[in-house]
Order: sequence, then structure tokens, then C-alpha cells
Amino acid sequence: MPHLVILYTRQLDDEADMGALCRRLADTMLTIKDETGQAVFPVGGTRVLAYPAAHSAVADGSGDHAFCYLNLRIGRGRSDAVKKRAGELLAAATRGFLEPVLARRPLGLTFQLDEGQEAFDAKIGNLHAVFAKR
Repeated sequence: MPHLVILYTRQLDDEADMGALCRRLADTMLTIKDETGQAVFPVGGTRVLAYPAAHSAVADGSGDHAFCYLNLRIGRGRSDAVKKRAGELLAAATRGFLEPVLARRPLGLTFQLDEGQEAFDAKIGNLHAVFAKR
């Protein structure tokens, strides 16, 4: 963890490079530092995934309205200031990336950062080990 999931209406595939948005957001996440200057998010745990909605209904149906929902899920242990800064930086990166789309069409953006205590949390794999060697 952290996992940033993007759910968006399909017309954005024609208007924005969603893969490039994923990379920009992952890179942004990796630049965020805490109050002591330490990285907030581990390289091996940082994931950004984007999914176009197979079906959607946005607003009142009176036009070709687009929507993009971003949800960052993090584990506990970060200060409120760090969480706020992370949210602000990622929301700004998203807005900056999608600014050309916002200039052309109605587009709703929602960014949420959730922190929680999981009822169950299994982490299986060797991705962290790849970055621990660097």
C-alpha cells in the first residue's frame, strides 16, 4: 500500500492518456516526504490503477458529461499534515494533467484519501525486495 484507484467514464480514453496520468500520480506519490524528510510511500508498494466504467450515468443525462473518481487508500500511521499534503499534491497533479479536458468539456473530478484499519491485510509477493536492493 498505498493504492490509488481511478474510475472514470469511457470518453476520457479518447481525450486523455490515462496510462500517463497513472505514471504521473505514482511519480508524485514517490516525491512526498514526511516531516523528517523520509519518503511517505514505499516504492514497491506504490500502485496506481485506472479503470474505465463499463456503464455510467453522470448528472441529469442532458449532455456528454465525464467523471473521474480517484481514491487513494493508505494504511495508518501518517500525520494529518502528511495526509493533507499528499491529497493536495495528488489532486493538483490530477487537475493539471486533465486541465486540457476541463477546458473542452464538462468533467467532474473527485479525489478522496482513505486511511483505515483493515479487518484483514495480507501482503504476498516479492516486489518490495526488488527495491530494497537498490
